[in-house]
Amino acid sequence: MGFTLSNQQQLLSKMATGNGHGENSPYFDGWKAYDSDPFHVTKNPNGVIQMGLAENEMCFDLIQEWVLNNPEASICTAAGVNEFKDIAIFQDYHGLPEFRNAVANFMGRVRGNRVTFDADRIVMSGGATGAHETIAFCLADPGDAFLVPVPYYPGFDRDLGWRTGVQLIPVACDSSNNFKVTRAALEAAYEKAQKANIRVKGLLITNPSNPLGTVLDRDTLRSLVTFINEKKIHLVCDEIYAATVFSQPSFISIAEIIEEDIECNRNLIHIVYSLSKDMGFPGFRVGIVYSYNDDVVNCARKMSSFGLVSTQTQHLIASMLSDNELVERFIAQSAKRLKARHMRFTMELAQVGTSCLKSNGGLFVWMDLRRLLKEQTFEAEMVLWHTIIHEVKLNVSPGSSFHCPEPGWFRVCFANMDDKTMEIALSRIRNFVAQYKEPIAPRKNNRYWQSNLRLSFQSRRMDDIMMSPCMMSPHSPIPQSPLVRAT
Repeated sequence: MGFTLSNQQQLLSKMATGNGHGENSPYFDGWKAYDSDPFHVTKNPNGVIQMGLAENEMCFDLIQEWVLNNPEASICTAAGVNEFKDIAIFQDYHGLPEFRNAVANFMGRVRGNRVTFDADRIVMSGGATGAHETIAFCLADPGDAFLVPVPYYPGFDRDLGWRTGVQLIPVACDSSNNFKVTRAALEAAYEKAQKANIRVKGLLITNPSNPLGTVLDRDTLRSLVTFINEKKIHLVCDEIYAATVFSQPSFISIAEIIEEDIECNRNLIHIVYSLSKDMGFPGFRVGIVYSYNDDVVNCARKMSSFGLVSTQTQHLIASMLSDNELVERFIAQSAKRLKARHMRFTMELAQVGTSCLKSNGGLFVWMDLRRLLKEQTFEAEMVLWHTIIHEVKLNVSPGSSFHCPEPGWFRVCFANMDDKTMEIALSRIRNFVAQYKEPIAPRKNNRYWQSNLRLSFQSRRMDDIMMSPCMMSPHSPIPQSPLVRAT
């Protein structure tokens, strides 16, 4: 006799059967659409091009050249096999000393050597995902909250909240000032949380921003430090895109701000870093928690047992990042190539009357398609997104999945493909925008639309969104995975 859905749910925990992972977001559904019909230049030229994945593939030729020239960096080569035993049996969750030193030096170099980092404060984690969850476990209890300026990375809902029970409270930002966070908006979000009897434990910022691709200026950073200092709450700074800034204004780390003449309790300052974006190594799962709080460092290090970076990876990364010539060349070439790709993409869009938020960092642009909406609602955004996915065959991420309060914005990644694929993607966008000069309405005769479109959300006002402690994205038209259907 088979199990019913109810039986299965009774056998598993509430966490296992809940939707805390956030897989029902359009952000992840776009990936599913790509996976079901992936583009290939020769094998599937009409497939979906992946522009929803923020990967940095611009400088792999430099890395591959270095690996060929430095075989001893890997313990799985004849040149490096003598190190195999010592690396294979190393279990200290502090990490290899050479790894922590190399990462600390690299973090300083990425920030122009304007600040130094203490290797003893480097705590490993399984990517930035693990780092964020570790920070949440260290700083907050279930039911506590972090303030987060919108729009923000969709994975934060999962990373900080799924297993910790921590809430994310949006801080209102909009296009009227290019989505810049203000002190007034911070105060308003904090006050709303207080009235709702929600304890705010911290403020989470991403600098450079995902999805905006912008950097925070010095005055804003100083204002944030003053705010958290007055409220006696933590400041968690996600700086995983630090080395992707390719033009002025330059990136300013929170580590630089607290070295200035400013009142600040350093025990409240924490940095999340990784090599997934700056170096393009998401598969290596190298995440870093860097805290100025000794207790957080000690606690996070104990928790890192659940998500250590393999010693084989540590060994390779230590060798690679200790090569100053490689690091200098990589940082310079990465910025040069990202700038050229960004310029190519934005100029092509401008020629067909499509603008993007002005940006100088990240691996993506924040594209403005509001003029193509039939009406300024999130329902209309889903209609447009559905068309882009299934007719234009591009996986771009709708702004609603980033909790953007304004419909019509889309994050488009440009650094995860080769030049030829990029040109094909641009051609599709040009043809699409030229064809659809008028706002797009649902096509009721579309077979996919009739069978699978499940838009059940109500019209939302900005006030409604900003009052919600955990803003859930509108339901996606893409069929949900078995994991999600089981909830």
